[in-house]
Amino acid sequence: MSRKSDVQPITYLKNNAADLVREVSEKGRSVTITQNGEAKVVLMDVRTYDRWRSAMALLKLIACGESDVQKGKTSKQVDVFRRVEKVIEKSAHDA
Repeated sequence: MSRKSDVQPITYLKNNAADLVREVSEKGRSVTITQNGEAKVVLMDVRTYDRWRSAMALLKLIACGESDVQKGKTSKQVDVFRRVEKVIEKSAHDA
């Protein structure tokens, strides 16, 4: 797809759904679908969507971590490792 075709009206989607899905899935590019001249949805392949969701989850974890640091909700590394080791030991004994 050319850059120009990265934005398409909803009528293009209605008339060319199979071709559009094939192109998006084969080339891994997203297409913005407009309705009445306004962007409404984005069509993307599943692999790109999965990568996007993973990236968003990672960014959310980073934001939560930064928020915890700002609130002073931190632990010393040595204390965290001790707690983790206890959990691992308990898990090994329970198995």
